[in-house]
Amino acid sequence: MLTNNNTELFYKYKESGDLTLRNEIVLLYMDLVSQIAAITRNMYAKGYDVDDLVNEGVIALIASVEAFDPGRGIKFETYAKVKIRGAIIDYIRAQDWVPRRVRKFGRKLDTAYGVLYNELGRTPTNSELAEHLELTDTQFKQLLSDTAAVNTLSFEEMLYEDNISVFNASMYGTSATGSGGVDARLYAQERKQVIAEAIAQLKPKEQQVVSLYYYENLKLIEIAEVIGVTESRVSQIHSKCMLLLKTKLEHYIKNLS
Repeated sequence: MLTNNNTELFYKYKESGDLTLRNEIVLLYMDLVSQIAAITRNMYAKGYDVDDLVNEGVIALIASVEAFDPGRGIKFETYAKVKIRGAIIDYIRAQDWVPRRVRKFGRKLDTAYGVLYNELGRTPTNSELAEHLELTDTQFKQLLSDTAAVNTLSFEEMLYEDNISVFNASMYGTSATGSGGVDARLYAQERKQVIAEAIAQLKPKEQQVVSLYYYENLKLIEIAEVIGVTESRVSQIHSKCMLLLKTKLEHYIKNLS
């Protein structure tokens, strides 16, 4: 949350354009960049140096400080988190870090999930997905675990790109979000509700995994220790949850068009 002193720094920077003040603000929020980079690397880019992700995050943080208007009533941390995570996700996506076989199966799984969800009117079971994809349960579970990062990235690309549009619209006083021309604030509220309803459809353990990952910022191996299962099992659960959240968000966005 912005303290009175931080708010004053933002106003002073907006009035003066003094780069010394800007850099002072950036230093105040460096921990935010480090935290987001560490969490994102754990899911997507374990083979990458976290410093590379931090560098991308710092660039986004600087841009956030320069663009932020403290008079709009939006928390800087909320605004900056969206920008920073979005920039890091864009960087990871550009590295083409996913093995071809995993990317290929991720696309097939995404399509299969959508088809079965529409046919059944509910979340398909692992057995139903395995049968549709002509895989054994063991093969499916392994591939589901392997595609956890792909499925999460696919969901978050959609989520953070839309979030950036919403925050930009809110910051600059425009009303359109780019998704059907819905008012930015209304769109943000409705999208949160869509995601909340999707999470409510998850089983208790699935809800716990999502909560520990997104709200407690735990690594998958740490979540595994908390709920008493293997890291591979957590990856499977997380992967399946992301498929549902992405499907729900896609349906909502399509209905706006």
